[in-house]
Amino acid sequence: MSDRPNVLFLMADQMQARVLDPRHPCMTPNFDRLAARGVRFANAYTSNAICSPARAGLMTGLLPHNHGVLTVTHLVDDDQCCLRTEHPHWAQRLTDAGYLTGYFGKWHIERSNDLRRFGWQVDCGSDGDRMRPRMHAAHQAAGQAELKHARYYQTPGYAKSVFYGATNVPPEQRGMGIVATEALRFLEEASANSQPWCCFVSVSEPHDPFVASERALARYDVDAIELPRNLNDDLSGRPGIYRKAARVWQDMSRREHREAAACYYASITEIDEQFGRLLDRLEQSDQRDNTIVVLTADHGELLGAHGLYCKNFSASEEVYNIPLIVAGPGIASGMVSAARVGSHDLCPTLLELTGCDPIDVPDSRSFAAVLTDSRRQEASYTRGYAEYHGGRYILTQRIAWDGPWKFVFNGFDFDELYNLEQDPWEMQNLIDEPAYRGRVEQMMSYVWQRIRDTNDHSLLNSHYPILRIAPVGPLVLEEQ
Repeated sequence: MSDRPNVLFLMADQMQARVLDPRHPCMTPNFDRLAARGVRFANAYTSNAICSPARAGLMTGLLPHNHGVLTVTHLVDDDQCCLRTEHPHWAQRLTDAGYLTGYFGKWHIERSNDLRRFGWQVDCGSDGDRMRPRMHAAHQAAGQAELKHARYYQTPGYAKSVFYGATNVPPEQRGMGIVATEALRFLEEASANSQPWCCFVSVSEPHDPFVASERALARYDVDAIELPRNLNDDLSGRPGIYRKAARVWQDMSRREHREAAACYYASITEIDEQFGRLLDRLEQSDQRDNTIVVLTADHGELLGAHGLYCKNFSASEEVYNIPLIVAGPGIASGMVSAARVGSHDLCPTLLELTGCDPIDVPDSRSFAAVLTDSRRQEASYTRGYAEYHGGRYILTQRIAWDGPWKFVFNGFDFDELYNLEQDPWEMQNLIDEPAYRGRVEQMMSYVWQRIRDTNDHSLLNSHYPILRIAPVGPLVLEEQ
């Protein structure tokens, strides 16, 4: 057995953090047993609200304006939204240190889909040569299967598309099962030798459309599902684009909201089962105690919050708060940490935990100390920062957290300020309350600080008169 710990990285797509709450109705017994022997981060957040930028940040430790992937790669021309390859990835550091590395499933970071360029020796990315035919065949078969309990989007002038439903195709025959099976083979082979290994498993679910097997859906009582408290939010006092987007779902019945949630939760239950296969294999190989296990997602899902679904528009916690559990050697067991850590912080954290050469950038920092001494260290992790550059519709958002406070700088509309302790469902925007003017300026100053420290020079130099739309300008940093 190697002196360096192995790494098993489990990643879902568009999974809410709240499903890991012990009181949540979503059934995740394998995630629960992982949390029981590790640290769950209740305040973990994504660096960006959509797939490609968040995933590129996870690999590089950089914010989107630095790694170059500002939106999802398939939405723009080939010369746009390009990953800057001069920056190292953490898998390259592991490879340099003698690790056997394997990547399985959704990549969605850059266009070459040649993962070996980025440190993954066994390349089983979904769009790569090895996996593409199987994933395509599985997708075609699932698409031809009859959906039950289905609801479709039928907005005038737009393509008809699936919103949610149940299929008779079991998860083992769909994308998540194929990815898990390939990863299982890697674990079996890697566990047989003394070389340290890293296995990254990335599934495309529970991303919309919310489709799960009839078997998984049958485990949920649709009528008993509790709807989000902010479902009927009229979004007054929030950016107008939020209200405009919400019109897509304005005619949904409460029953349909519950059906959508049930299909979403059932999909997560299937992911839990597939990842459970890998956790079982890890235990059977006697390498559990020498393996760091990470469970997370690239971003969350609105799932009816504020009358919205999906992500993109809205800086809501349902999108930015992500699930994160880390377990392994030297890591505290059964802890729930309040530390606010970002998905891009996983890059320096994993390198520190594995004893590899660091990637030192101002965008992110390791939270390894929190994993071993959460109660004493979490007080040093109360701030967070994320950015959004739009997708299809280009716009600017910067999100900042400081203790219970959350501030959203909207470059396209008026800003937002919430106290998450008093208003966890983000129903009351305090931005125009005179009593909080000092708080707004303080939060905007922190945004300017992050913009300066990470060289987001486009925003830092927005002194042109008509662009002076922030509550206070960047020169406030010179006064501090």
